[in-house]
Amino acid sequence: MGAQQRVFKQKIRSTQSLRKIFKAMELIAASRIQKAIARSQAASPYANALTRAVSAVASESNVDHVLTTESENVKRAAVLVMGPDRGFAGAYSANLLREAEELVRLLHEEGKDVKLFTVGGKAKNYYTFRDRPIERAWTGFSENPTAEVAREIGEALLEDFDPENPDAGLDEIYIVFTKFVSSVNHDPEYRRLLPLEVVDADEASTGGAAESTDDGTAFPLYEFEPSAEAVLDALLPRYIDSRILSALLSASASEQASRQAAMKTATDNADDLIKTYTRLANTARQAEITQELTEIVGGADALAASAAGD
Repeated sequence: MGAQQRVFKQKIRSTQSLRKIFKAMELIAASRIQKAIARSQAASPYANALTRAVSAVASESNVDHVLTTESENVKRAAVLVMGPDRGFAGAYSANLLREAEELVRLLHEEGKDVKLFTVGGKAKNYYTFRDRPIERAWTGFSENPTAEVAREIGEALLEDFDPENPDAGLDEIYIVFTKFVSSVNHDPEYRRLLPLEVVDADEASTGGAAESTDDGTAFPLYEFEPSAEAVLDALLPRYIDSRILSALLSASASEQASRQAAMKTATDNADDLIKTYTRLANTARQAEITQELTEIVGGADALAASAAGD
């Protein structure tokens, strides 16, 4: 076997080994996508019910609560970046971090000091490599987030959220995550978490009497015990936890979908490389055979010419 053939054969074996890894990761990601989607859907009823409850309290009462009141002089904002722990997901991390950088730039232009919080090893490494301070980082669960982790993150953010403290408290909290729409559609986006923007506020009644929806269903009347402020104190931390968990689950499904697509592309590219290297190896083999035949024919002709001269 010639030197060129050995080189191409080695490349074919290496590419075949990588293809097996890519294919396995593609299948694993495909199986995990369904689990992530199922978990996200299972958490939706609780999150929706909690949203309606918070909407009712916020719209039915005139309580000036610290978590729902806009600060007049916003100086500090926290940005929670929800990234993956592992790579091999194509441009997933790059797109997310680009969105986070755009948010940070906008906040800086508004004259706000930004404090960074990160989820996932990729986001942490990105800011650490650039010597940018991180207030707190969580890693090791991006593919399998739990309610306990969401609660821990929510408590950490609420500890620093204190608009009434002009020296150290946070005035705003934003989250940056990748929203899962479908297996082929998942885009990074950012949302303001605090001060609270109630998602479904229009669903709650706004007057003293029961109102009706478009389909004729009457909104219920609410009485808050012991008070509307106490209800907000109890509901809002759980609302924040549910929003964080929902974002984590959406990011998890998006990560697996991105990894599946990236590994599918890598597998296809490996197949193309194997075909190319096989063709080049065959070409090199054919060239060597042709050269050997040429040498044999040339040697035979030389021997025949020498015999005729004698």
